[in-house]
Amino acid sequence: MGTYRQNRTAEDIKREIASIVRELKDPRVSDHLISIARAEVASDSSYVKVYVSAIEGMEVAKAAAKALTGATGLIRREVGKRLGLRKTPEMKFVADDSIEYGMSIVKKLEEISSTSDDE
Repeated sequence: MGTYRQNRTAEDIKREIASIVRELKDPRVSDHLISIARAEVASDSSYVKVYVSAIEGMEVAKAAAKALTGATGLIRREVGKRLGLRKTPEMKFVADDSIEYGMSIVKKLEEISSTSDDE
């Protein structure tokens, strides 16, 4: 569990990266519904691990993470400028299947609900 400052910085970075992702023109990102699931800031605030998820599945999330890794310089510069950070952390983008997993849970709940309604 991080400190209050780490958690606040992580949420600020997550929010700004999500905003920047919507502005990118890379088709691997702009043609799909990409979400920034979470951001984890290191204890010394020198690194941040950003988890990228997509509704279309893990393959799209991996392609988006690769595209965002290629645009790390632009994203890092924009985050630093928007948040006014003294030292902008280095970023690592990782594909995450949290949205896909959540959708599978919703489908299972709907199946359970429909079978209980039939009885």
